[in-house]
Amino acid sequence: MKENIRNFCIIAHVDHGKSTLADRLLQITGTISDRDMVNQVLDSMDLEREKGVTIKSSAVRMNYQAADGNTYELNLIDTPGHVDFNYEVSRALAACEGALLVVDATQGIEAQTLANLYLALESDLVIIPVINKIDLPSAIPDEVAEELNNLLGIPADEIPRISAKEGINIDQVLEKVVKLVPPPTGDDSMPTRALIFDSIYDSYKGVIAYIRVRDGIISQNTNLRLMATNTDLKPVEIGIFSPEMKPVQRLSAGEVGYIATGLKTVRECRVGDTITTAEKSAPEMLPGYKKAKPMVFAGIYPVEGEDYDDLRDALEKLQLNDASLDYQPETSQALNFGFRCGFLGLFHMEIIQERLEREYNLDIVVTAPSVEYQVLLNNGSKIFIDSPVQLPDEGLINEIYEPWMHLQIFSPTEYYGTIMELIRKRRGIFIGQDYPAPDRVQLNFEIPLAEIIVNFFDELKSRTKGYASMDYQIADYRPGNLVKVEVLVGGEAVDALATIVHKEDAYHKGQLLVTKLKALIPRQLFEVPIQASASGRVISRANVKALRKDVLSKCYGGDITRKKKLLEKQKRGKKRMKMVGNVEIPQEAFMAILQLDDE
Repeated sequence: MKENIRNFCIIAHVDHGKSTLADRLLQITGTISDRDMVNQVLDSMDLEREKGVTIKSSAVRMNYQAADGNTYELNLIDTPGHVDFNYEVSRALAACEGALLVVDATQGIEAQTLANLYLALESDLVIIPVINKIDLPSAIPDEVAEELNNLLGIPADEIPRISAKEGINIDQVLEKVVKLVPPPTGDDSMPTRALIFDSIYDSYKGVIAYIRVRDGIISQNTNLRLMATNTDLKPVEIGIFSPEMKPVQRLSAGEVGYIATGLKTVRECRVGDTITTAEKSAPEMLPGYKKAKPMVFAGIYPVEGEDYDDLRDALEKLQLNDASLDYQPETSQALNFGFRCGFLGLFHMEIIQERLEREYNLDIVVTAPSVEYQVLLNNGSKIFIDSPVQLPDEGLINEIYEPWMHLQIFSPTEYYGTIMELIRKRRGIFIGQDYPAPDRVQLNFEIPLAEIIVNFFDELKSRTKGYASMDYQIADYRPGNLVKVEVLVGGEAVDALATIVHKEDAYHKGQLLVTKLKALIPRQLFEVPIQASASGRVISRANVKALRKDVLSKCYGGDITRKKKLLEKQKRGKKRMKMVGNVEIPQEAFMAILQLDDE
């Protein structure tokens, strides 16, 4: 019965209690017995539990007996909670008719809450605000209810106030879902169309697509087609989540479930794609599909050269579950063989790095992140580069374009000045401001992506005592006065330390980098010059002094000429050593670029 189906999701800022609320809903509806209950049951990765952030979407079906006596089928689609996974959130929202907006009673509305709320409103979802964590002593539910009333126009006394941890008032939330979220639309007799809102890889069943059926019926023996990649397949298994996978014979319009496709890579089965039948295909895809585009690039190298194959295998396995991870082999003079990887954002990069180290026991060096630049050459052609090493010679370049972002910062008004100062330091442009609540301000800026991928979030948090939150979307590419700063150690250019910066910052950043490297590079038996160069000239230099071996220790007393002879011999030896000397550059040096703004 389609009238008794409710498809909804939970949207919230990181750590506002989304996963805990999902746990309580599963418990109250009897979907999971108390004996099998663990915290954050839908977050299956250790990293998700540790960081308190949902990284992968998941779904679950619950049966709920409402106060009106009817039993409803509730499909909860859990969404990722971080700005890097914005596209995945938008696809999960497109699979629903309603959204629970969870707001922490101690913190109020945050930037990510607003960003996801606007996404939900664009998808025409019914928004049900919920105030969580009312059991905490620092909770201010009345003020938060007033904020939500100003934002959504929903009377403050109609907003459920709950504690997901203690299980207070959870039934009110379920009643609101049943009453306010409309049943799904869709026609069983129309050509089949199902939206893929997530996919994972299973070594036995291949890629498993999480789907919401919009029109038509999908049954076990139907031949299916993926419309974006034009791939035909016969399902290995179809089923529902309860919350573990449970095979069923068919899924009809309005239902949420999964299809085990048997495909070998997630690339063939992309999030946002539409599944239809091969015989009677739908005329057009469901709207909103786009390929996930990496925004941040970094080199990942094994510390030990012999781990290269293990690193490649690990990246391959991670890519099976994460189609947005992009990588290709790369060689560096300083770090030998490794991979250039593309990520959705810094948090995505951090997750991949931690998974490589933990799940695959790899020791890796990650170079400083970079963004993708467009370079217009003098001959009129345009190239894309994602590493400073790829930047052509300055004489060939007409213009370099860099990506700019729309940035929203949400903060208590008392930090207005310090945020403005941070943005000015990072070449940002102030666009406007809103006051969603009496003592909260939303500041809108435009800022180069390169300025926010290194340490920006940490600095924003420390300047605002942790209260500010941010959200960003790509705006466009704009010409910038950019130069490549190269680092030479002992006269040799070290490719992994090159960086692209604004021309005005080149001298300052070059000096800082040389000073940092001087402290990090160990002394050799010969003098090692460290230089930073930009636009073909050296802008800063420092020398790592030679270690002096005391060759005179055995010469006590005696003739001065003997001492001079020994020192002369040492000088000649050092000269020869310098010609063949190899300077070992420690790993910390490659991370020095990241800490340049700490000064």
